[in-house]
Amino acid sequence: MLRRHDAITQIQLKDGSIGRHFIVRDGRVRAVSGLHPKPDVVMMFKNVDTALMMMKPNPDMGEVVHAAKNFLVQVGGSDPLVVWWMQTLNFMLKAGLKFGTPQRDGTIRYTNLTNGGPLFVYVRDGRIVRVTPIDLDAKDAPSWTVKARGREFTPRRQAVVAPHALAVKSTTYSERRLLYPMKRVDFDPNGERNPQNRGISKYERISWDEALDIVANEIRRQKRKYGLGSIFIPFSSHHQWGNIGYYLSALTRFGNLIGFTRMAANPDSWEGWYWGAMHHWGHSQRVGVAANYGTIEDCLQHAEQIVFWSSDPESTFGAYSGQESTQRRRWARELGMDFIHIDPHYNSTAQHFGGRWIPIRPQT
Repeated sequence: MLRRHDAITQIQLKDGSIGRHFIVRDGRVRAVSGLHPKPDVVMMFKNVDTALMMMKPNPDMGEVVHAAKNFLVQVGGSDPLVVWWMQTLNFMLKAGLKFGTPQRDGTIRYTNLTNGGPLFVYVRDGRIVRVTPIDLDAKDAPSWTVKARGREFTPRRQAVVAPHALAVKSTTYSERRLLYPMKRVDFDPNGERNPQNRGISKYERISWDEALDIVANEIRRQKRKYGLGSIFIPFSSHHQWGNIGYYLSALTRFGNLIGFTRMAANPDSWEGWYWGAMHHWGHSQRVGVAANYGTIEDCLQHAEQIVFWSSDPESTFGAYSGQESTQRRRWARELGMDFIHIDPHYNSTAQHFGGRWIPIRPQT
């Protein structure tokens, strides 16, 4: 890690009263007390307490997030050097730690939270041997329990995952996995593009610099030929996509710099829950919003009927999770709740749980 860059980095208080800089050369580090006049990377803390909290081993990640969100810590410098230096500092948190659990067959078992659910990953000689859903045992934290109508409900001690999560080994070692930029062999961004050969011609590897030049030049060409606003930028639905992918992020700033047509995002995810809560419970930012993301406890304690309107969760799961919600619907049936299924088809959820099926005609 230290051999990747030669740089002068600095850690200091924002007011400049305390500081220390580090000279990294040829994989070695020399620490010097005091501030450097021209460091390549600067990490500034608003106060001593924040600095001590973040720089000690095993910091409270909640406090780290709080400090970052409230500008109690700031980092300056070129992006490649900043990322490298922060990764280097993070090594302090895990230096000397052993990861993984040895297994009888000689593999090492690790955990991985995929975007399809949590997995055990078994590794031998640096390669994945197999993956399985996580099983929890007595050493793990106890599961949550919901009390409703004189009964207690606790989920199974085994994780469930989306089908695509179990294919992570195949995707990792697939021959078709893209590891670097590729360009169609008969595509010349400054000449003949041969669009008729899309999906037919082979591809060749290009450098990151060439790929970035192609993208930048295409943005300029698009604006020059078709005008401002001819570039359309869609956005993801979820704030967890971070500072690049979400529509309340740096992507909007980038779009404003180049000129673009904005996609009108509909409330199709948590935003729908937020606005729906205003009508169901009367909550809003003005009078307060409940700090929960789920309604399992509320439904089990108070609901008398659940309507599945154009909804077939037994078949349409699998984006970010598995079939853990099946167990929760079963709890509802055990409590005697009525299920109504409004769907042209007698779908899997209706067949599995029963209830009243209303087979409406499509588009009516």
